[in-house]
Amino acid sequence: MIKARFPQPLPPPAPAGVSLPELLDLETVDRDLYRGNVVFDEPFALFGGQVAAQALMAAGRTVGPDRTPHSMHGYFLRAGDSGRPTVFRVERDRDGRSYSARRVVALQDGEVIFSMSASFHVAEEGRDLQATPVPDAPPPDTLPTGTMPRLASFEARQPQQPYPEASWPTRFWARCTADLGDDPLLHTAALTYLSDVLSGLAPLRDASWTPMSSLDHAVWFHRPVRLDDWVLLDLVPHTTGGGRGWYTGTVSSADGVLRASLTQEQLYRQRRTPQEKRTSE
Repeated sequence: MIKARFPQPLPPPAPAGVSLPELLDLETVDRDLYRGNVVFDEPFALFGGQVAAQALMAAGRTVGPDRTPHSMHGYFLRAGDSGRPTVFRVERDRDGRSYSARRVVALQDGEVIFSMSASFHVAEEGRDLQATPVPDAPPPDTLPTGTMPRLASFEARQPQQPYPEASWPTRFWARCTADLGDDPLLHTAALTYLSDVLSGLAPLRDASWTPMSSLDHAVWFHRPVRLDDWVLLDLVPHTTGGGRGWYTGTVSSADGVLRASLTQEQLYRQRRTPQEKRTSE
């Protein structure tokens, strides 16, 4: 696994026997109503990247094929259950000449576990600039093989880390090993799935304080991307305070092009001692 050289345990492994295309293949229940039916038994809450990617797929089903996502903003409201189907309800806020806006809520047992706003854009020509170079990392094919925790159908490579003492890697190559075809929406959803793995707050984790559940997550899709090709994720911590921590990240392709940017806020709290845990129970 990608955890080599990191003393703290990583998040749990991916569910066995489940592929990413299967996870993202939603059932159409009614107009603007979809359901994710792939479930699996694991002793952890539903992976946030999964519900975010499925919500984006649901929203994308309601726009024309000429429109692809350029941004999504999501809030994690309740812990989801991996062993239960998730229902996605889409609201069509607006369809303009160039942009379409959608809102999605993900529900389990009648409760909203995740809400998302997403915007879709018709492809158009424009001045293409990149102000900063991508992070420095050796080509993925020169690095040892690994897999990603919690991610179905992904392999990984780990370059030298910018924060060597961090509990988990914050810079890594990743690629989907399943057949994603040529649907841009599916590749964008796969990127969303990947973007929630690990934590950019890992360098700020210590014996007393640790990042916990995700609160909100946003991704901007700058350029088309294929997730069956290698992409480099680079996560950078920025600040903590008030029980929260915030980090940003970039997603770049192997040819040195910035494909997407992301940001996330997480709970960041003091660790409880074993005695405190027993008392609370």
